[in-house]
Amino acid sequence: MREPFSATVLTLFPEAFPGVLGASLIGRALKQQKWQLETLDIRSFSHHKHASVDDTPAGGGPGMVLRPDVAAMAIDSVTDKNRPLIHLSPRGKPLTQTRVRELAAGPGVVLFCSRFEGLDQRVIDGRDMEEMSIGDYVLAGGEVAAQVLIEACVRLLPGVLGDMMSTHEESFEGDLLEYPQYTRPRVWEDQQIPEVLLSGDHGRIARWRREAAIGLTKRVRPDLMDRARHRSKDDEHH
Repeated sequence: MREPFSATVLTLFPEAFPGVLGASLIGRALKQQKWQLETLDIRSFSHHKHASVDDTPAGGGPGMVLRPDVAAMAIDSVTDKNRPLIHLSPRGKPLTQTRVRELAAGPGVVLFCSRFEGLDQRVIDGRDMEEMSIGDYVLAGGEVAAQVLIEACVRLLPGVLGDMMSTHEESFEGDLLEYPQYTRPRVWEDQQIPEVLLSGDHGRIARWRREAAIGLTKRVRPDLMDRARHRSKDDEHH
């Protein structure tokens, strides 16, 4: 039996956790110890005056940069070295559902939440940190991004959602967005549920959903369609 998925978060704001991770099915799974959450206060590793954790950028410029000595001490305090060490950063590789599945299948993650102008590059290089972004925008810090990554992983763990089939039909599985969903009432504001979904014909429903997913992806995220086509060509060449 595998050990529970374990997330360790290094942050200047441990009080931000569990946050949304303590709610609904994710929070219930945490209470049931189907996964584990640990927070480490980066500031507690500072030996500087007033527990300082940052300093001015070398070469000048606005803002402050997290000090390498403090950050490294926080990172090195984590005893379990078998988990990926991830730095949440807008310049990192985009988080994808494929990477989420890889992480969820492993022992867990160690997440470093930056603040200010970021983290001294020497720590990123010296500790072989994987830089990861949740989108092309900038947040005040990595705490929200860490919660996004953790939730994306935890919801894939056995027994968390209950119906694991639902995770195979949602957005980004197979490079498609999820098809539109409907529920009762049958007619709402003069809009009806598509008749095929009420037919009971599972074959027709599956075809409709597939076509709807393709049409939606082409309209909203054509980049995903391009990625799928490139993957198909690569598979043909192999």
